[in-house]
Amino acid sequence: MGLLLVGILLVAANLRAPLTGVGSVLPMIEHDTGLSSTAAGLLNALPLLAFAATSPLVGRSAQRHGTERVLWIALLVLTVGIVLRSLPGVVTLFVGTVVMAAAIAYGNVLLPSLVKSTVPERRIAAVTGLYVTVMGLIAAVSSGVSVPLADHLPGGWHTALGCWAVLALLGVLAWAPQLARRRPVTSTVPGAGKAHTLWRYPLAWQVSAFMGLQSLGFYTTIAWLPSIVHDHGASEGAAGWQLFLLQVTGLVSSSTVPILARRLTDQRLLALSSSLMCATGYLGLLLAPEMATAWSALIGLGGGACLVLALTFQGQRAADASQAAALSGMAQSVGYLLAAVGPLLFGSAHDLTGGWTVPLGFLIALTLVQGLFGLGAGRAVRLPQSTTAQLAPERTRSE
Repeated sequence: MGLLLVGILLVAANLRAPLTGVGSVLPMIEHDTGLSSTAAGLLNALPLLAFAATSPLVGRSAQRHGTERVLWIALLVLTVGIVLRSLPGVVTLFVGTVVMAAAIAYGNVLLPSLVKSTVPERRIAAVTGLYVTVMGLIAAVSSGVSVPLADHLPGGWHTALGCWAVLALLGVLAWAPQLARRRPVTSTVPGAGKAHTLWRYPLAWQVSAFMGLQSLGFYTTIAWLPSIVHDHGASEGAAGWQLFLLQVTGLVSSSTVPILARRLTDQRLLALSSSLMCATGYLGLLLAPEMATAWSALIGLGGGACLVLALTFQGQRAADASQAAALSGMAQSVGYLLAAVGPLLFGSAHDLTGGWTVPLGFLIALTLVQGLFGLGAGRAVRLPQSTTAQLAPERTRSE
């Protein structure tokens, strides 16, 4: 169990850190490569597009070759992608990003299923909480140290991005003992035949839209917050640490909101208030950017809560485990495609207007729309088990 836990934590550590460090050094990348803000937005949208394209393939691959073996191969591919991204040239930057993101998509899908199938039932919640915390902390560290690494290591931002290949390689080595096991993924199969029936229900679309819009806000902020802060007078290093702060405060809310969500069958107020926290933070960046520290913390608190709620809705709004798997697949497919629009449109709006007012206004508006979808997704109802049934109220704990 000890080696398995170490392997799980190292896989989790690699699922965000290679992505979150990019935003901190994005001004350096734009300066050195001549990329426009639109092209930089595309660079940050590519991982989300890769997630959307790759995620549906994961279940079949794992069933054919075994979860442990596929995860190990994904870590190898991740290592190659990180190295490729760090090589000189714009082409390798973009191609390496796609390869790396495709590997991360496998980890995103397989890790929860693997925990459920290998960890004793009584420890699943604890192990899940531990790996989510590790994932968030390492991602925050990546945002904070990227600029210092770029400033002090030979190769600049290339080395700052490439050094995460060491962490991926550690994951390869730590996961190798698990190759003796071979467990197919079964959790992705139940509900697969039901997935198409969910698309006719407004509740399923509300859950998917809330998932997508909160992802859009997170990845857009990760990509562009350092650039916004830097353009208002902060050093590149200080701008990167704002991103660190945002993610650390997000861990605070993501660890406390589940307690409230479990106690409340109706989570509309939580969804709306968390969305309004994010919108207020974006408004603060627009009106008083000199107070970026306060706004980063507020966005982090709201965003961490929204992430937990988005994942909670996928289980609580479903009638059974099979339907939960189908709803999760729909929410993540729609969500990643929707989220990919954010960084690209944000960068294009900056190119067209030469400032951050229009992009931030666009983000504020979408976050308010997210709150409206949260009012629908947070209702204490479930999707029907059959295509002809009506939406059923959730049972409360007292029942």
